[in-house]
This record gives sequence, C-alpha cells and structure tokens, in this order.
Amino acid sequence: MVKDLEQKYGLILGGSSGLGYATAVKCANHGMKLIVIYRSGRAQQESINQSFENLENSTDHLFINADARNDLKIPALMDQIKKHLGNNKLFLFLHSISKGNLKPLTGEHQLTPADFAQTIHSMGINYYSWAQQLISNNLMESTARFLSFTSEGNHKPMKGYAAVSAAKATLEALTRNMALEYAPLGITTNCIQAGVTDTESLQRIPMYEELKKNSLQRNPMNRLTQPQDVANVVYLLCRAEAAFINGSVIKVDGGESLT
Repeated sequence: MVKDLEQKYGLILGGSSGLGYATAVKCANHGMKLIVIYRSGRAQQESINQSFENLENSTDHLFINADARNDLKIPALMDQIKKHLGNNKLFLFLHSISKGNLKPLTGEHQLTPADFAQTIHSMGINYYSWAQQLISNNLMESTARFLSFTSEGNHKPMKGYAAVSAAKATLEALTRNMALEYAPLGITTNCIQAGVTDTESLQRIPMYEELKKNSLQRNPMNRLTQPQDVANVVYLLCRAEAAFINGSVIKVDGGESLT
C-alpha cells in the first residue's frame, strides 16, 4: 500500500470505536501519525488498548483517555498534543464524538433543556471549541482539513432523536461558517453525512432495529453503510486533489437519502 499520508499528523476525537476508529485504521494504513482522544471506563480499556495496538505503526501514535467534551480540559490536552508534535503540525482534525441524550419530547422521561444543551455542546459546539484552540495555538498546517460527522436525522424527525438532531443542525451550521472564515488560513471544513451504520452509537437509539430494517429496504445498494465506507471518504478528503472541497456536507450512504 502506498503510504501517501506518512508526512501527515491527524487528531481524532472519539477514535476508539465506530466511524472514528475506522478512520484511524484507514489513515494509519496510509502512514498518517495519529493523536486519538477517547473516553473509556476501566471495563473497556483492555479491548480498546488491543484495538489501538492493531493499528499500523501503533507506536507512532498517541492515545489519550480523556473527556474531550469538557472545554475546561482542552488547554491541558493541548499541552500534551504540542509536546507530542514537537515541531510538526496537524493536517487532519476529525470530530467524531457521539454522546447525546436520546429521550422523547413527551412522557415521563422526556428531554429537558439541560439535555438539549449538553447534547448540542458535545456533538456541535465542542467542534468549534477545539478548532478555535487548535488555530490559536498555531497547530494546524496551512492546507489542513477539518472534518466532522452528521446524519440524515439532522432534517428528518425521529422519536427520541430531537436533541441529537439539533446538535447535528448546529454542526452543519458551524461547518458552513468555519469553511467561510477559515479558508483564508488555508483550512477546509467539511462534514460527512453517513447512512445508517451499525455502530455502538446506533444501537443506543430506541428505534435501532426498525432503523436498520428501514434503511436496508430503501438503500439502492441493498446494504447498510459500513464504517469503512465513511473512513474511505475521510481518506479521499485528505488527498491533495480534495483541497478545493470546502463547506460541503458529503453524503456517504449508497444513495439511501434519495428515497
């Protein structure tokens, strides 16, 4: 395999599973050196450590178990990143945090304003918090890529998804505005809309089985989106040929959203 990203460094928030981990595997296979920040309890740590050890050139990467959603912890994490990078800078910043409230708007256990605020911050505003700190600390290359993940639930309502939907709408709005204002710095900002993907995040949604069944029925390619499908597009957006793609929501769903 051609190691076409071997001179590049990438930061992935939420890279221990799902789309984030699949992206780590893909980018590492192409030579990128990674800093992966993830959140895990003791029970999962051993299996997560093993998955990280399976990455190509695992000793080249830095893995940090920390709560990247907490803005107060960003400065200390920034110090760790700077120490690891030395004189190098980041080419890729991927926000893959999936942590939100999946409660309905009605009933005994309904969403509260605090639930909305926490979800919108974790899966939306936190993206900007990190971008702002990375730029102010001069840690990004002049041709850097900012990327995040959205979903069709941004504009299609679904019971129990209101807070996440609001967070994704925030994320997409940030993508457009960051694309506009960071372009003079040489940074492009894009968002990937994955189709329904059978990850731990999807399995937490109350309508999980129904979503899978419905997606299989309406996907023109007769299968669910795979994490590797999404990781492949992250890799494509890291290629030099993708340098003029900016401010876009790129669908990776096999045409699922057409139906």
